[in-house]
Amino acid sequence: MTRESMTPPFSRFGVVGGGAWGTALAQLLAADGAPVRLWAREEEVVSAINAEHRNPFFLPDAALSPSLTATVDLADLAGLDALLVVVPVPYLRAVLAALPPGDAPLIFCSKGMEAESFAFPVDMAREAFPARPRAVLSGPTFAHEVAAGLPTAITLAADDPALAEALSRALARPHFRPYASTDVIGAEIGGAVKNILAIACGIVDGAGLGLNARAALISRGFAEMTRFGLARGAQAETLAGLAGLGDLVLTCTSSNSRNFALGQGLGRGMSAAELMADRRTVAEGAFSAPVVAAAARVEGIDMPITGAVARLVAGETSVADAVQALLSRPLRREGA
Repeated sequence: MTRESMTPPFSRFGVVGGGAWGTALAQLLAADGAPVRLWAREEEVVSAINAEHRNPFFLPDAALSPSLTATVDLADLAGLDALLVVVPVPYLRAVLAALPPGDAPLIFCSKGMEAESFAFPVDMAREAFPARPRAVLSGPTFAHEVAAGLPTAITLAADDPALAEALSRALARPHFRPYASTDVIGAEIGGAVKNILAIACGIVDGAGLGLNARAALISRGFAEMTRFGLARGAQAETLAGLAGLGDLVLTCTSSNSRNFALGQGLGRGMSAAELMADRRTVAEGAFSAPVVAAAARVEGIDMPITGAVARLVAGETSVADAVQALLSRPLRREGA
């Protein structure tokens, strides 16, 4: 018997998190009539999904399958084959502690690092459930496009290659193509850092600094992502693939990205607190920037763009001063 044949089938999915991305993933899995159960903490979200087959609070334009049902009780996710966890990183540890026990794989779809511990979602799950299988789903995806059935490719990473391949097959749909990987670290780092760089590109756009500046920032930002990833054990091909460069290109070039839109507002002179007052639009890069910047300082990794975004989000500098500081850095050889 091969290792792959020993991997159980995955057909009954649950989704932990009722925001835009969680709702889109639940709809992806339920579109063919398969039963999918989604947990959301907001009772109004649960009521709307069950009664109207819509989530008007986070994904208003998507018509949801009647086979998608919602609950406010995490215990209702017990006994399912796999759970897609789509909870913002600052709240993830508390949600993990409340999950029902079991051995169903946890597929993490949130992007970022926890403050102080510098832990990624898989690290937190390893602490909470040492024996439970874990995976990461990350790549260039706008929630509304996935929910609408538009073509999408994404990375599915797990330490166990048989698990990665089995989950990729289970999640695949005619318009949704997961690529299996064993580089969990690279997938998580790509997702976290690209959100920070998307804020930076939004700032460039909002401040009217031009397309030359944005192209330079994407390129130099990718160099930062690569330095940080390789120092932490990521594979270069993962960072240059869907979970790294692919996601970076998407989020750095469209105001459909919440991180890019946050940056646009900062570039136009608004404050981060003002722009983030609406809890329905979580820009994960705003939480990740100070954490990744701190981790980079501790580990001696040069990440000037990430540091600049962290200071801008905290209101510690102006756009003009941040740009001047980046442009006045000593000249260096490309690739260094």
